[in-house]
Amino acid sequence: MFPCKIWTKCLQVKGRLLPWLLLLLSPLSATGSFIHRKYAFLPNLPNFQYILDDSRGFGRVFDGIGGMSSGGAASRLLVNYPEPQRSEILDYLFKPNFGASLHILKVEIGGDGQTADGTEPSHMHQHDEDDYRRGYEWWLMKEAKKRNPHIKLVGLPWSFPGWIGQGKSHPFSNLTMTALYVVSWIMGAKKHHKLDIDYVGIWNEKNPEKEYIQMLRKILNEKKLHRVKIIANDYTWAPISFVLEKDQELKDSIDIIGVHYTANQSNSNALETKKKLWSSEDCNIFKDETGTGFWARNLNQNYVIGQITSTIAWNLVGSYYPQLPFEKDGMLTAKEPWSGHYVVEAPTWISAHTTQFAQPGWKYLKTVGLLKEGGSYVALADGLGNLTIIIETMSFPFSQCVKNNDIHPFKVSEQITTFSLQGTFNGLAMLQVWYSKLGKQPWNDTFKQLPPLKVIDGIVTLQLGLDELYTLTTLTTGKKGKHPIPPKSKPFPSKYKDDFNVGDQCFSAAPNFADQAGVFEYYTNEQDTEEHAFTYRQMLNQRPITWADDAEQTISIIGNQNWKDVKISCDVFMESSMTGGMFIAARVNTGRSFFRNAQGVFFWILANGTYEITSDLAATKLIKRGDYNITVERWHTLTLVISEASAYGMLNTTHLWTTSLKPFPKTGWAAIGTRSFEFGQFDNFHIDA
Repeated sequence: MFPCKIWTKCLQVKGRLLPWLLLLLSPLSATGSFIHRKYAFLPNLPNFQYILDDSRGFGRVFDGIGGMSSGGAASRLLVNYPEPQRSEILDYLFKPNFGASLHILKVEIGGDGQTADGTEPSHMHQHDEDDYRRGYEWWLMKEAKKRNPHIKLVGLPWSFPGWIGQGKSHPFSNLTMTALYVVSWIMGAKKHHKLDIDYVGIWNEKNPEKEYIQMLRKILNEKKLHRVKIIANDYTWAPISFVLEKDQELKDSIDIIGVHYTANQSNSNALETKKKLWSSEDCNIFKDETGTGFWARNLNQNYVIGQITSTIAWNLVGSYYPQLPFEKDGMLTAKEPWSGHYVVEAPTWISAHTTQFAQPGWKYLKTVGLLKEGGSYVALADGLGNLTIIIETMSFPFSQCVKNNDIHPFKVSEQITTFSLQGTFNGLAMLQVWYSKLGKQPWNDTFKQLPPLKVIDGIVTLQLGLDELYTLTTLTTGKKGKHPIPPKSKPFPSKYKDDFNVGDQCFSAAPNFADQAGVFEYYTNEQDTEEHAFTYRQMLNQRPITWADDAEQTISIIGNQNWKDVKISCDVFMESSMTGGMFIAARVNTGRSFFRNAQGVFFWILANGTYEITSDLAATKLIKRGDYNITVERWHTLTLVISEASAYGMLNTTHLWTTSLKPFPKTGWAAIGTRSFEFGQFDNFHIDA
């Protein structure tokens, strides 16, 4: 069928008169030109009428569409992009009436633990120190605010620094201390970065701790942060929605019930609380065609079915190494700061269908719903005469989320849909039209502006195909923004070095290193003011309170997972006596919490004076071990060379070992790290692949 056919209805017609009028009209194509067709070829499609009427009152208040820079360093590589590409990416994400034009930015309150694709640093590694330069979330929030001063900011912890737990694996041993820790992040955002945090969460995807939620509200109020609203519990509808009805103090502490991957459903208990309901983490993955339309269906049906007024995508931008989990998940893909290449993905333009034509504070009409032949429609108004209608017909095969299997198969068919605009909208004369065709690739027709549609006597009729997305709106401000074509994709440089001599750095982490356990930061070495004055240091000396199953060792990866033959050298400095150890590695083959089981070629030196070669990070698969004059608190140069069928290692200028490559993976990243959560420094890192 044609990608788009639009009719206007010149007379008030009912029942069987409508099909005869349609036969007399020439449908308007997606390009705006009339298509002449014979009577016999006109589709015999079902037609249904839907009323949009504000005189019946309004539904819930729309709270906005957002993206998450969280869940484990998902934006890690973005900060290292060169200009102008970095600013272009940010424009596509945040600039109003340009791209995704997001209303909400949700960030991780870094807690030093592995939380999906890496670790994010806490502002307080220890209880007696803080540093609000750590990480890149501060920078990202400022860039978002620079483009859209009205964007709302959300913070949520995934993990916590180890000292919070006081020897336990949860952060609630001392409720006051944990609340003060989180509030210090909010206050630091204001003091050091002039950022007002609007919402704060509890602990990602963990069951609610009633006393802690009340304590957090108490501390926020004591610090005169009444405006900061609490979201609980970033997990499931139960038990939080059941508990609120029985506990008034807890109910008064919580402003929003936030649930992850809702499958468009809420529950009666949540609705009865009269609280705002958010899908505070949801799916915008598009790894293959099956997921393309999920985000479009979700943005409509979360409200139509679940009365959910905000949906936030994990993740904001796919800016982490390929082959880490959930690749191709984000509004954009930006995984090559060394080349400047990036891709504006379909979820950007799917978001724009809503974000560019409705703002937080607009209200849903009560007259929204599901289409009779599959799909859905919502309508929002600003109370000043503006109206936006969003219609989607995503089919089941092309709108699935790999993170949520609760959606049962459903059927969507081609259909004719008539909207009757009533109430204050009856007098509208024209609607702007924006259109996207999803489903099978290529997705060439995304967020395409069509000719304006005249509205006569309050009637609008559309012929809808499968996997289509329409926005009809009174607003004329929409725009499909465009920057120059980005540079071509290139692999990670085969020759790479970093001496970490940055002095007073803007960001705590070195470019392209992606921490998977532990936290590695630029460090000023006051004991060595010459050759190693500036180094790269692993900063944790205790295991964090984890969200995932963190490794017992620390590790930061870099490079290309397809690397095979490689030479790596690095200066290392052990700070822990007797129990310490450090490594360089190649062919590291896995990421995320799976790093506990990572395989590779690991070359260790240990504080007890020995060296080891293992085929795994956990050091359970020993290949070689030997004694050598290795001492702590002294710089040593490690060199690891892999070529064809063998590998060898050098300590300083001495050849220590050689081994065959049979027990090792065939390809993988380069890496550095420590034997446990211990301090250790690195300098003069070189790769030749």
